[in-house]
Amino acid sequence: MTLTSDLAPDSALFVAGEASLAQAFRDGLRPDEELSLSEWADRYRELPKTSPEPGRWHTDRAPYLREPMDALSPGSEVNEVALQFAAQLGKTEILLNFLGQIAHQAPGPTMLVWPTDKVCKKNSRLRVEPLFDDCEVLRGKLKDKNVRDGGNNRLEKTFPGGVLIICGANSGSDLRSVPCKYVLMDEIDGYPLDVDGEGDPISLVEARTANFHGYKLLKCSTPTFEGTSRIEQEVKKGDCRRYEVPCPHCEHYQFLEWKNLRWEDGKPKTAAYACSHCGTLIEERFKPGMLELGRWVATNPNATPGVRSYLLNRLYAPLGWSSWAQCARKWIESEHDKEKRRAFVNLVLGETWRDGGVVPNWERLWNRQEDYREGTVPRRGLVLTAGVDVQKDRIEVEVVAWGRGLESWSVDYAVLAGLVLEDEVWGELDRLLARQYAHEGGNLPIRMLAIDTGYESNKVYGWVRKHSPHQVVAVNGARTNLPLIVAQPTAVEVTEGGKKRRRGVKVWPIGTGLIKTQVYSFLEQELPGGEGKLPPPGFMHFPKRDEEWFRQLTAEAFRTRSIGGHRRRSHSYWEKTRERNEALDCRVYARAAAAIAGVDRYEERHWREIEDALGLAAAPATPQDGPGTRPEPERRPESAQPAPPSDTPRPSGFLSRWRTR
Repeated sequence: MTLTSDLAPDSALFVAGEASLAQAFRDGLRPDEELSLSEWADRYRELPKTSPEPGRWHTDRAPYLREPMDALSPGSEVNEVALQFAAQLGKTEILLNFLGQIAHQAPGPTMLVWPTDKVCKKNSRLRVEPLFDDCEVLRGKLKDKNVRDGGNNRLEKTFPGGVLIICGANSGSDLRSVPCKYVLMDEIDGYPLDVDGEGDPISLVEARTANFHGYKLLKCSTPTFEGTSRIEQEVKKGDCRRYEVPCPHCEHYQFLEWKNLRWEDGKPKTAAYACSHCGTLIEERFKPGMLELGRWVATNPNATPGVRSYLLNRLYAPLGWSSWAQCARKWIESEHDKEKRRAFVNLVLGETWRDGGVVPNWERLWNRQEDYREGTVPRRGLVLTAGVDVQKDRIEVEVVAWGRGLESWSVDYAVLAGLVLEDEVWGELDRLLARQYAHEGGNLPIRMLAIDTGYESNKVYGWVRKHSPHQVVAVNGARTNLPLIVAQPTAVEVTEGGKKRRRGVKVWPIGTGLIKTQVYSFLEQELPGGEGKLPPPGFMHFPKRDEEWFRQLTAEAFRTRSIGGHRRRSHSYWEKTRERNEALDCRVYARAAAAIAGVDRYEERHWREIEDALGLAAAPATPQDGPGTRPEPERRPESAQPAPPSDTPRPSGFLSRWRTR
């Protein structure tokens, strides 16, 4: 209000203005109302229009989020919170709510970490900026740091009383950039093991909070492999809380476990949950009330003080998010595909996948050799790739035929004798690359050859340079556990004849550990019984070979070393169980060649085009192509057996308190 000299000191308008100024002064001195994080979110958070459920945030929609959020509140004595959640249960929304309350009521230096810089830029645009734009109390608070008007800096921003650094776990310099009171880490299982040679990125980030009283660390992720999962290790440091909900029939509190989900054979829509106490089938319509009355229960009495950890699977997803029927359908779809089953365990159950240390039995593989002739391609094999391993006195090569669903046939295995520093052995490799392999529809060339650069790199680079990059590529095992079959290639500078080349050969980093895991999962598969049943996706076929080749194919095991009683991802590795392992290496490189050639992305139309070019009639559908072609399981899992009906009466007083939405 503007006061002018025309107003008498005792006028009503002057008195009103003076009272207004006094009230404004008192309001400025009054501290912000202390709210828990869930209370703040319910009062101020607005979900963007791109959200599946836009509008005002309601914690009651997913009651299990309340306690983990409140553990992050400014008044909470908890310093660290770890969330091992199945996918799409709200863990990233907890992170965004936490960031919103920091900027509004508890400002301070804050770091937000995602696995890579690329993910950071995308999430800054799609998640962080909409958070500040859509919430009225946050609107206008977030400013780009050190950027002139009209510029944009998605990774460094300021807000009143604080700064926000958004960085990828693959950048050591960013992780060391500033001390921070708050650190928010998302999808930590995707972080590299080592960043810029400086060690574990999580440890680098944690060091940023050392000098702050009341610091907060939030670590979120869906899990990956048992013993190597980052979030698994972080959760074990805490009290490992699980969400108990009551049975609407007997009121017994229990954790929802996958083994108790039941459905009629072949009818996932009938999925219901069998109470672990009374055995009565619980229909999903009761889930809202179960979640509302649920409670988190600590299960680890040896937790580190100040560390809370939470585990949650998708059976708890609120109605309208992910149904029990959808979970049952995904289970059925993954029954004969180990990679799909692993994804189910990680993303739906929110559990780590146990795959370490298991070595396929070479004798079982040797006994299932098939009658197709070496050097010929069976009918369903339509694309050829080759994997090359270079040794001091020889070059070993496997040629593999690929069909739908990554079904594969070992077509040829050659040992080219000769010193790799001499030209003769490379001439032999040239002739093998040019070879055409007999197929029912004609002769097939090698579509893509991948050669390892780990030994005599410059000699390999020189040979690769003589061939088309559309048929020959150089590969190298990634220094860390690459979570991909192949990553984007990088040019390397090589020296040949004492002369440096400005434009080096492109080398493709490959995830050898991931490929070996996939190969071993394919080797464990069995041929289904029954006439007309085709092998499951990824099944590997072999012609007649000697025992040594099968021993080499299974010559490594996955190990996780214990340090101080804890198994750490940074100390997990593949170890030889015998001296010779060239057959396994060649298969790894042939698999990488298939990925580089795009075979993983082939759709049915691509396979049809290849068959048309070869003059072949359409091949029979594979187990993944449609209904009625998947092999019958040998036994039905316990979780799919319907439970007998129960006559246990439903307590009406208890049910009257339930809200079914």
